Amino acid sequence: MTTFPVLLSIPHGGTRKPAELDGHLSITKKDLFDDSDPFVIELYNLGDKVQRVIKTDIARAFVDLNRSKEDMPPDNPDGLIKSMTCYQKPIYTNGKAPDQSLCNLLIEMYYMPYHRSIQKSLEELDLQLCLDCHSMASIAPGISPDGNKNPRPKFCLSNNDGQTSSQEMIELLADSMSKSYSIDRDEIYINNPFHGGYITRTYGNKPFPWIQVEMNRDLYLQSPWYDDDSLIVDPNHLQKLNRQFEKSLDILFSKI
Repeated sequence: MTTFPVLLSIPHGGTRKPAELDGHLSITKKDLFDDSDPFVIELYNLGDKVQRVIKTDIARAFVDLNRSKEDMPPDNPDGLIKSMTCYQKPIYTNGKAPDQSLCNLLIEMYYMPYHRSIQKSLEELDLQLCLDCHSMASIAPGISPDGNKNPRPKFCLSNNDGQTSSQEMIELLADSMSKSYSIDRDEIYINNPFHGGYITRTYGNKPFPWIQVEMNRDLYLQSPWYDDDSLIVDPNHLQKLNRQFEKSLDILFSKI
């Protein structure tokens, strides 16, 4: 079995609520789902086929691992500890938003261990590529850089406009994904609408290249694979997309 010299980061991998927030929340199950990157662990986790996978099941609505520690409400309601979802739905009951002490606890319990895992991996492993793996709504929420505008592409790959990986690497990855997912290369955008989030910008080329990957949810959150009432996706379809992701790495490393 091939083990790719790759680190996979999946920071928005779940909808679990930290126990520390019991009694604080007003968010509904559907609003929590819509704010998450649904099923990204199933889509991207390649287990021991890569050097390491770093993932979490804590919902980004509660602790967003792809934000700076300085990125907080009220300056940014969509910061590390949020006050509302990306669709501007309230997360907390009036008067129950986390105070500074609880914010500090959430950061120490859930944010810092994730970033320590990344830092430890970069010290321990001999890598050729790191990927920060996400999904994106097919039409952006209003707070996004392309909010409420045209439909998004099938994938967006970003390297902070060439600062976190070479242009050659990101183009090779785009070509490889086009083949593995059997989609037109024109359906894979580079640094549009995203340029790379906090994780990609922080760790990119220090010392290994990082690329942020965003998959359009239309590839799996629609009929016939998805039921909106139950919020369940056909597991066979998720497995197919996971195999295509693995194949994209296989094609990529055959070219490097």
